[in-house]
Amino acid sequence: MKNLAFAIFAILFAFPLFSNTSCESSTEIENSFIGTWGFDIVGGGVGWLKVHEQQGILDGELLWIGGSILPVADIYLVDENTLIVTRTSEQKLKGTDRKHIKTWTLRITKMNDTIAGTMTGPTWGESGEQVNYFTGKRMPAPGAAPDLSSVKYGKPIKLFNGKNMAGWKPIDPKRPNGFKVVNGTMQNVPIQPENGEHIYYGNLRTEQEFGDFNLKLEVNVPKGNNSGVYLRGLYEIQVVDSYGLELDSHNMGAVYSRVTPSENAEKPGGEWQTLDITLVNRHITVILNGKKIVDNAPAEGPTGGAISSDVFSPGPIYLQGDHGNVTYRNIVLTPVL
Repeated sequence: MKNLAFAIFAILFAFPLFSNTSCESSTEIENSFIGTWGFDIVGGGVGWLKVHEQQGILDGELLWIGGSILPVADIYLVDENTLIVTRTSEQKLKGTDRKHIKTWTLRITKMNDTIAGTMTGPTWGESGEQVNYFTGKRMPAPGAAPDLSSVKYGKPIKLFNGKNMAGWKPIDPKRPNGFKVVNGTMQNVPIQPENGEHIYYGNLRTEQEFGDFNLKLEVNVPKGNNSGVYLRGLYEIQVVDSYGLELDSHNMGAVYSRVTPSENAEKPGGEWQTLDITLVNRHITVILNGKKIVDNAPAEGPTGGAISSDVFSPGPIYLQGDHGNVTYRNIVLTPVL
């Protein structure tokens, strides 16, 4: 990690932190930042940034480690190789009309199709300031949807044997594990103390890594609970009790914060449900309880909680362990040849 941090410093200091260019408008600078960028954050976590112009105004969307993809607060060029991006968080102060706004600033420098940068702002939930370092590169568009009728598959792989946790391991061994085998199912129960600090449970991943595939499983998420299934450690398929809610990109079967299901196909919390998921050429299809709710949709980039920004490398199936109670069974992956 020290070597990576040193490399980032080297890239950053290869560019001036402050431009001597005065009063030069962004329209006079060739904007080669336009496009999509993925980056890995020192210390863990993934970021994603899309830069575009809308009605002649520079704009963008940002993912920072977890949560949803959100519009940036501001974005502007300093010079052709330096971009400033700000993100904000608002909190209404009780009993007043005032809002408390926190601001984080990303300063990004570019060398061809690679970037390095810092994110500076208040420490989340505490006093003080934090500085995060990251490096990344330009991310090509997903391209045209593949012809799924021509895809050839290999031999199915049973990822869970119903007897023990063979083939699975925690992503972060330092965190407590809530997963265990119960009556032939894989059950996660992240027990929290009645009093005291919240316990952050770890996520679970397959030891194997995969390219493109079809994944079938059954899941039971109790009323009011939340989990997720990550494809190649990149894209979260939402697992949540969203029965009766309006369509949203955070509902059951959605590609989290990226693709909204085409219809409500979830069952009430506490019932077994089926997911049939296909990932081919950065396009995702989701069949929930026999209904196709995501149809060969492009995944522009990782979702919150991704463990890598590399959308072309193989990766594991991973299951969220911190959000709530959930039970899985009959998890079968069939790789694309």
